[in-house]
Amino acid sequence: MKRFVALYLALDASTSTLAKVAALKRYLAEAPADDAAWAVYLLAGGTPRRAVPTAELRALACEAAGLPEWLFEAGYAATGDLAEAIAYVLPDPATRIDEPLSSWMRHRILPLRGLDPAARRETVLAAWGGLTADERFMFVKLVGGGFRVGVSKLLVQRALAEWSGADAAGIAQRMMGYTDIDTPPTAERFEALLTEQPGGARGGQPYPFFLAHPLPGEPADSLGARDDWLAEWKYDGIRAQVVKRDGQVWIWSRGEELVTERFPEVALEAATWPDGTVVDGELLAWRHGEAEPAPFALLQKRIGRTKLSKAILAEAPVRLLAYDLLESEGADRRTEPLRQRRERLLALGVAVSPLVDAPDWPGLAAAREGSRERRVEGLMLKHRESAYGIGRTGNAWWKWKIAPLSVDAVLIYAQAGHGRRANLYTDYSFAVWSRPPRDAAEAQAALDGAVSDLQLVPFAKAYSGLTDEEIKQVDRVVRQTTVEKFGPVRRVRPTLVFELGFEGIQASTRHKSGIAVRFPRMLRMRGDKPLHEADTLGALRLLMEEAG
Repeated sequence: MKRFVALYLALDASTSTLAKVAALKRYLAEAPADDAAWAVYLLAGGTPRRAVPTAELRALACEAAGLPEWLFEAGYAATGDLAEAIAYVLPDPATRIDEPLSSWMRHRILPLRGLDPAARRETVLAAWGGLTADERFMFVKLVGGGFRVGVSKLLVQRALAEWSGADAAGIAQRMMGYTDIDTPPTAERFEALLTEQPGGARGGQPYPFFLAHPLPGEPADSLGARDDWLAEWKYDGIRAQVVKRDGQVWIWSRGEELVTERFPEVALEAATWPDGTVVDGELLAWRHGEAEPAPFALLQKRIGRTKLSKAILAEAPVRLLAYDLLESEGADRRTEPLRQRRERLLALGVAVSPLVDAPDWPGLAAAREGSRERRVEGLMLKHRESAYGIGRTGNAWWKWKIAPLSVDAVLIYAQAGHGRRANLYTDYSFAVWSRPPRDAAEAQAALDGAVSDLQLVPFAKAYSGLTDEEIKQVDRVVRQTTVEKFGPVRRVRPTLVFELGFEGIQASTRHKSGIAVRFPRMLRMRGDKPLHEADTLGALRLLMEEAG
């Protein structure tokens, strides 16, 4: 455990890619294969299920530290991070538990989910009693489901390739499915990452997804001739690969989660494909007989469900809209030109993403304007001769999205971030007015509680979109205007207006506003906009109506 903790601290302390790769290579050179298997799993995005509820961890920390709840909560509020608060209020260990990471994961952390509360309490307290503060921090992150660190899967693959001498593209291929939550890593699986597989992918293993770059500016300015590019609609669903090999079907999400059982109608269709077929596409909620896919909100009813009733299958039918053919007749087709792969895909007889027919860039731009009516996010532009790459590489695929929906909203709550931002308020909650204030005076009266039918109604949380300097600026305002504290959350006096952007909007019974937005982010600070001119619930409802 201590070797992995040292690696985590080195990765968290640096913003240099070279330094992170060097730290990973040092770790790999020293760690046993069992430990390296778990380290790669965790750093590449593997997320063990939460083993201990957060409330239980807080209660146990108070017990172990001999602190009243209010005092622990004060420390938690100051740090903004539960693992950090627990790690540093506990007494020094009486004895040391010096076990490797793999032993901790298999024998102490993963079994916690199956224990009754009394046995779980004894196990957690015993672990805390044998770990240093930094090791306790890591333990809480792992059992509480909050582990994350500033490295990408691509960086992990690069370190593995440089350390082992294996081909980075091959490692990326073999790593697909490695972080599946139901398949714990082993020394054998780790060694397989570094070893070329004869014949390429086998069994249910998918290929690394090829990703598009956001298009900067207009396509006519950077992409050249329109005839060189295929244009497709950018659908709003779940990107997936469907694998048919050895008489079986596997469906993988882009997050490398195996989701076959959640989409039985798609698996049933794929079962008719020839063996040795892999299709890349989008899982979409699509009602029978309708020309366009249903809103993403309907697909959400299927996401996360492992048990599907006949009612939900009928209410939210799902289909695969195919984008690309990665394998056919057992042969890897990724290096073939896109136009040729598309011909093979059409011959397979599946539902294929249609091409957008426009003779030139202005015509394509005009078609793109109708994206919302089609319930799509814009266009995908793919070079006719492009191979299917790995990750976001090259300049052959571009996403040309329409501008996000947006409103001007008021910051009302703030919470500290994580890692290097644990001492800055970076996570914000926003609200809109229940109705338009007549003027600044009425808005202020409402904030003072003197106007009963006017209030700020929370509707979204966001933490991305600001520069480091803007975050520091907001952090100062939060500290200066805090009027109430709820654990790590600060309620602030409303003073700041932001333009929030989001990809979708829908009705929701789970939110006080009655509205939920998808992928909210801060587009800009509106220092030019007074508080009483922020948007209203009515404006959100109008956007929802227009979005269909």
